[in-house]
Amino acid sequence: MSQKLGVVGFGNIAKAIITPLLDKKLVKPERVYCLVKTKKSYEDIKENYKYNVNVYYQNSEDASLVWQCPIKILSVKPQQLNSIKELSPLANNKNQTIVSILAGVSLNKLQTIFPNHHCVRAVTNIPIVIGKGLSGIAFSKHVEEQEKSFIKMIFASSGKIYEFDEDYLDIFLALTSSAPAIISLIVEALSDGGLSGGLQKNLSEELVLEMILGTILLLRDSTISTTDLKNMVTSPGGTTISALRVLEKRSFRSALIEAIMAANNRSKEFS
Repeated sequence: MSQKLGVVGFGNIAKAIITPLLDKKLVKPERVYCLVKTKKSYEDIKENYKYNVNVYYQNSEDASLVWQCPIKILSVKPQQLNSIKELSPLANNKNQTIVSILAGVSLNKLQTIFPNHHCVRAVTNIPIVIGKGLSGIAFSKHVEEQEKSFIKMIFASSGKIYEFDEDYLDIFLALTSSAPAIISLIVEALSDGGLSGGLQKNLSEELVLEMILGTILLLRDSTISTTDLKNMVTSPGGTTISALRVLEKRSFRSALIEAIMAANNRSKEFS
């Protein structure tokens, strides 16, 4: 595609979004314009990034080249948002769009900060770095269908996409973006259980990861429900019911539900 694409902030997540587009030749490197804050970031991209994209400092005269791109991805840290200045030489062009991947920042807040842009809010998660991401997208009412298609293509290159009303993005974030840390904690804890039983740490973690992967594929690719699977491996007076009994006593199920709701509520606070 000949579409110019701007990127405000070019950290790991932005790279994980942009790189598949370049790998698949959906966008040409010379059509990507990146804005970075520090000299270190600039030098790192120039020296180490495998594509020769355009890179500029945030406060340089050339920063306007990034803002001239019809579609821009906003990928800065939330605390840096107020320092971003909208440079809009195309202020009368009604087809400028900014796509924010900042956690919890609402469309209304984005529209206040970027009044010359149509705003899109996207939530993605860390597995996008291996092309297995989940991305939820909410469009403001002024975004045109052609822009929507291009934006969906951007995120579809690194995983699955889901279009939502904005009201659902906070719980989407909690369930898909925050929960990988919960899963990592569970993997770590189960591995430590194996370690306590005498297994070497590396072997214990390998077994846990393979077990989880196999279990997920079984649930995804068969008609077996979570309840069915639990019942299949739980026999009267056996090892599994002994383990589940401990988890129920410790309110494990409730703790997971409350953790997701805490992340959901925290995301709403950012708005």
